[in-house]
Amino acid sequence: MRKINFLLVLTFAYIFISAQDRITGKNFASRSEVIAQNGMAATSQPLATQVALDILKQGGNAIDAAIAANALLGLVEPTGNGIGGDLFAIIWDAKTAKLYGLNSSGWSPKSLKLAYFKENNFEKIPAYGPLPVTVPGTVDGWFEMHKKFGKLPMKKILQPAIGYAKKGFPVTELIAYYMEKSSSFLQKYPGFKETYMPNGHTPKKGEIFKNPDLANTLELISENGRDAFYKGKIAKTIAKFIKKQGGFLSYNDLADYHAEWTDPVSTNYRGYDIWELPPNGQGIAALQILNILECYDIKSMGFGSKEYIHVFAEAKKLVFEDRAKYYSDMKFSKVPVAKLISKEYAGKRAKLINDYKASQKYDAGELEQGNTIYLTVADKDGNMVSLIQSNYRGMGSGMIPTGLGFMLQDRGELFSLKEGHKNVYEPRKRPFHTIIPAFITKNGNPFTSFGVMGGAMQPQGHAQIVVNLIDFGMNLQEAGDAPRIRHTGSSQPDYGEMKDAGWLELESGISYEVIRELMKMGHKIKWGIGGFGGYQAIMYDNINGVYYGASESRKDGQAAGY
Repeated sequence: MRKINFLLVLTFAYIFISAQDRITGKNFASRSEVIAQNGMAATSQPLATQVALDILKQGGNAIDAAIAANALLGLVEPTGNGIGGDLFAIIWDAKTAKLYGLNSSGWSPKSLKLAYFKENNFEKIPAYGPLPVTVPGTVDGWFEMHKKFGKLPMKKILQPAIGYAKKGFPVTELIAYYMEKSSSFLQKYPGFKETYMPNGHTPKKGEIFKNPDLANTLELISENGRDAFYKGKIAKTIAKFIKKQGGFLSYNDLADYHAEWTDPVSTNYRGYDIWELPPNGQGIAALQILNILECYDIKSMGFGSKEYIHVFAEAKKLVFEDRAKYYSDMKFSKVPVAKLISKEYAGKRAKLINDYKASQKYDAGELEQGNTIYLTVADKDGNMVSLIQSNYRGMGSGMIPTGLGFMLQDRGELFSLKEGHKNVYEPRKRPFHTIIPAFITKNGNPFTSFGVMGGAMQPQGHAQIVVNLIDFGMNLQEAGDAPRIRHTGSSQPDYGEMKDAGWLELESGISYEVIRELMKMGHKIKWGIGGFGGYQAIMYDNINGVYYGASESRKDGQAAGY
């Protein structure tokens, strides 16, 4: 009997040891990075990755390939993006050796006033229908990127998406699931069934799905440029449809719109410069979190430790109070970006963290005055694109303009209706935005283009990727596969204070011993199922002259190179 028990112990010991991932020694599953010389693409859908590579092989650059991939993602992954949404990008231009930021988020209707919501007793802007619809910025973003950096004609760039929309493509299991889920509450809106339920139901896994209306829309854009969308037939159709639905977005709102080039902002984290775009997005929240974490010896704490998870959660709570109070469209209010991302400010905020106890309340610092897609592409000349695009709340507002084949975004829901709030609704204002691309440089050279989509998870995800790479020494794929932390439930954009300590959500892979210790410290823990974002990344190795690619194992993602 003793011999049998001894064998059992040896067997279980072997299983425990062999449960580590291949040669990495990590206690979570991972896969190899993709490595290539001439180009790399990482998107959330394999067909889009292949289209990006095809564009590169045809002589296009990373910008051309990113636009082509994004156009196709609007078709094959309508649960997260499309030309009815907004776009942000950070571009490394090899010729000028410089980063460029693009804010292509749309503004609110000129004719809709705050008084309308007050007079009709709205406590918040609704999630669906015509009222949360803002101008879609994506198409203008494509053409701005192309005008500044593109090589191939837009007609060639958009052709793959047009072809797939006409001939169809097999729907993946994940997208089929989300489309069916969305149909339960969106099919009541005009055009949804005709566009996304042609056979009486949303497409099932493996079913061929076509969108001829979207093919026609993309053809108009490819032949007549961005004005076809903002000043031509498409704009008129959108305006007419929204008016009929009781909304306010007008032809002039579309015709007057233009995306804006902006300078990315950065903080240095242990020798690496981490770049984000300034508000109206939440990118600087990632920089603020990293600045606070830099006050601690994260490496010695160890990945998955109670000390690291506690400090990370507390840093997030502190930063999101500032996010709620200060982040907004900088054309309408002064956002103290430089002070918010300063090391001095981070040091003061870090002193508020109790190393042994979870906080129940933090106030914002006193200063002087949904689903999404993320993709990244790099080319043989050294250009790199970090691009994120979204409709908000998955598929968007439910508003599908007649015959156009795409849904308009509902990003306007993120405005506050509280007078005096920095993010209060105003005409022609851009709402607080959650979608953020990221980039890392070292010594002035490109290092990593990456993103983690997923609402309020995004700045938390960005900070965790940086920590995984720099503090914990993970490779590019491991950094995305490692179990994630997500804190939810403290402040929201509408509020300036925590209501309670919120919830600390953990993916599987964190030990039960650590979880028990975190609970003793006052953290409310729950297992997270979904909601931890979607990661894609490309890293440049300037010594060997190669790209490393990594993609999200939680989604349909694929990284591929040539």
